[in-house]
Amino acid sequence: MKKSVLAFGALALGVAFSAPAMAADVSACLITKTDTNPFFVKMKEGATAKAKELGVSLKSYAGKIDGDSESQVAAIESCIADGAKGILLTASDTKGIVPAVKKARDAGLLVIALDTPLEPADAADATFATDNLLAGKLIGQWAKETMGDKAKDAKVGFLDLTPSQPTVDVLRDQGFMMGFGIDPKNPDKIGDEDDKRIVGHDVTNGNEEGGRKAMENLLQKDPGINVIHTINEPAAVGAYQALKAVGMEKNVLIVSVDGGCPGVKSVKEGVIGATSQQYPLLMASLGIEAIKKFADSGEKPKPTEGKSFFDTGVSLVTDKPVSGVKSIDTKEGTDKCWG
Repeated sequence: MKKSVLAFGALALGVAFSAPAMAADVSACLITKTDTNPFFVKMKEGATAKAKELGVSLKSYAGKIDGDSESQVAAIESCIADGAKGILLTASDTKGIVPAVKKARDAGLLVIALDTPLEPADAADATFATDNLLAGKLIGQWAKETMGDKAKDAKVGFLDLTPSQPTVDVLRDQGFMMGFGIDPKNPDKIGDEDDKRIVGHDVTNGNEEGGRKAMENLLQKDPGINVIHTINEPAAVGAYQALKAVGMEKNVLIVSVDGGCPGVKSVKEGVIGATSQQYPLLMASLGIEAIKKFADSGEKPKPTEGKSFFDTGVSLVTDKPVSGVKSIDTKEGTDKCWG
């Protein structure tokens, strides 16, 4: 699909238009954290394809880095001014973005959070997401069963996302603890735990360089660390690089969340032990469908029964299955992966 890309210098954003639908009556915006992470690239592909199919004019915005909330606020302002019918948003700062989201909703736009719930969650009209708490629990349970009796004496490190602790970060982090058998204390906060097995937390900004630096920091705290929970697969690869540099790559169990094709390949190669696979293309395409339906009928999307959000699914991917934890192997994971 041909796309024209404009530089919005004042907004410090990448803005892309789905060209085939520029004359459509219904317009929508997709605002992601970055345009480099494969997860958000696939999300954009899903939204763009569905917008073309339904005749929706789509503008896609992305911040310069994960955590660039100011650019996301500016993007929301642009979407309001452009008369968009709805916004699909993966928020970098799930609390700080709420006033801008309220302004959009007050202007009559449908706002759907993708992947990352806002704080509070009902600040958006709906959330289409992976059950991130479950995603964390699955890799935590797998790590615990894989370690067996050694789990009770594990030395665990957490490579998180950003200092602002967005909901997706907290949910995966705390979910891992629950699965591994660590009391998370306040489940809405990272870092208040008192389990002696926890070496520490560090932030990665969700990329390889951040993962490498954070892993180096945790190794300085305790070179005996043997379990690493990572916010996503780029951070996991960075952690592996840091471990390999000091000859420890075979001594540390790394788990992650995302399920992109590079991540599934990392599982197959033994870089990552297991990852929870999510489905960003589905999130985005369903989001565009919801905006179109809202524009046509005024109807808003409903959550999955028994949950506060629309659950787009999660699968544990590993070639080393354990008893009591349902999983798929890397062959099936490759068939379902993205990026």
